[in-house]
Amino acid sequence: MIEWLSHFALKLLETSQNILPIVVIIIGFQLLVIRKPLLHPKKTIIGFLYLLLGIVFLLEGLDLALFPLGSLMASQLTTPEFLGVHPVVSWQAYSWVYIFAASIGLATALAEPALLAVALKAEQISGGTIRAWGLRMSVAIGVSLGVALGTFRIVTGSELYLYIVGGYVIVMIQTRFAPKLMIGLAYDSGGVTTSMVTVPLVTSLGVGLASSIPGRNPLLDGFGLVAFANLFPIITVLGYAQIARWRNKGSFSSNP
Repeated sequence: MIEWLSHFALKLLETSQNILPIVVIIIGFQLLVIRKPLLHPKKTIIGFLYLLLGIVFLLEGLDLALFPLGSLMASQLTTPEFLGVHPVVSWQAYSWVYIFAASIGLATALAEPALLAVALKAEQISGGTIRAWGLRMSVAIGVSLGVALGTFRIVTGSELYLYIVGGYVIVMIQTRFAPKLMIGLAYDSGGVTTSMVTVPLVTSLGVGLASSIPGRNPLLDGFGLVAFANLFPIITVLGYAQIARWRNKGSFSSNP
């Protein structure tokens, strides 16, 4: 118990040092540039304390649960005993890895608080033209496809840039024909979904997978899944916008 408290105190101190510049900038602008006092200083202080403790507990949870869990699942799914192939020489043998990666991508994207906030705000501002659930599902499907394709890249050892460049070529073509109402939202959707829930699990999955597959380097091959999780939601949200416009016969205007 004493050891855990000591570790927690060190993590709290480290997080406090990271958050301190944010506090200084916000309060400094409020007092020195805007030149108005804080309206609710007590609530502000309490809010920062909640934020500090929340980040510390999140980091502890990642270290104790999500990172080990993702690596453990990746290693278990790639053992020759589970795959039933000795030795494993074909990418087709890793079908359960792709299914697990797609499932994790879908579930974590739907659980992202940032995505939920953006989806609800988009529905509110658009007057219901953009459905929050439809936006969340399109983003989740994009993350699911992206993470599954990213695990395929790790298994095959192919070059990361080929997928990323190809994906952004698709995005540029879609942007040309997508409703302008949805372009900015689509580009933001990739960023908001790679947050506190998705990134830890996806990162640990990639590193664990690269560590378990013979011939793969965890440093070279284990990273890059987050880029897939960031890119493919843009593709699926733009596709969702185009389908919605066709179904609603012009509810999404292609003009600003």
